[in-house]
Amino acid sequence: MAVTIKDVARAAGVSASTVTRALTMPELVHPETRERVRRTATALGYHPNRAARGLITGRTGNIGLLVPDLGNPFFPSVIKGVQARAHEADYAVFLADTDEDATAEAGLVRRLSKQVDGIVLCSPRMPDEELRTLVADTPVVLVNRRIARVPSVTPEFTDAMRQAVSHLTALGHRRIAYVAGPRSSWANRERVRALRLVAGEMGVDLVEIGNVMPVFEGGVAAADQVLAAEVTAVIGYNDLVALGLLNRFTARGVAVPAGISVLGFDDIALAAMVHPSLTTVALPKEQSGRAGVDLLLQLLAEPDRQTAARRELPTQLMVRGSTGPVPA
Repeated sequence: MAVTIKDVARAAGVSASTVTRALTMPELVHPETRERVRRTATALGYHPNRAARGLITGRTGNIGLLVPDLGNPFFPSVIKGVQARAHEADYAVFLADTDEDATAEAGLVRRLSKQVDGIVLCSPRMPDEELRTLVADTPVVLVNRRIARVPSVTPEFTDAMRQAVSHLTALGHRRIAYVAGPRSSWANRERVRALRLVAGEMGVDLVEIGNVMPVFEGGVAAADQVLAAEVTAVIGYNDLVALGLLNRFTARGVAVPAGISVLGFDDIALAAMVHPSLTTVALPKEQSGRAGVDLLLQLLAEPDRQTAARRELPTQLMVRGSTGPVPA
């Protein structure tokens, strides 16, 4: 026979109502009691009925997740982190791809909001004003985006750029290009802000090229402009753009890194597989997904909390074969 709440309550030495609160509204239960109930439920193999729990709590047990492009290898790692943390909290994840369309995001959020308890928005492209309107009606946490009074998880972009530029200047590079990502991308604006700051501090001549789509073809399209700028190194908006640059440089007979150094962002799996392997700044992809769910769970537990939590996660430069000393 199926294990019931009464069975768990009897074994844990608490009331059935305490078991219900411990499993559905844990913030209302003393931590020691909550943990005893959870251990007992696990030992007995108790699985709560989602439909019944929804009637009690008014919640669906679902989390929404929106990403701009499932074809970009950056986002599956974020999704993996979201799913892992949601599973630990006994939530299901509904996933949607906006296909880099800022106008589609708001509609997807509104439709999803009727089926989920809250939404993790990863790298949304919509303007700040539209985002603020959405979060007024739906619990939302942002990943790789930040606006005032909304919980968010972002990389430490200034430190990331400082690592990248310090590496290149140590190799003798003093004239560096940056191939910018989408104009609507908050992450691109943060990269540009951080790069301008760090380049000024280190006396680097910075050449900005773009904006391009954050895909392989975007890097291919920008490569000729990079070569015409007579720089000795280039930083791509992300690894896909950097890989496109590598491809076009090879096609034109420009050796990497002997003729020009190339550095990317994200550290997708493919970055280590190409030749030369891509030097890149590793962003905390899976950790960002997990942290986003953590913040959403806090928001659901304390919906009236006035201060929005903000987490900045560390990055790591991965030195590989695509960067080298400045050409003689």
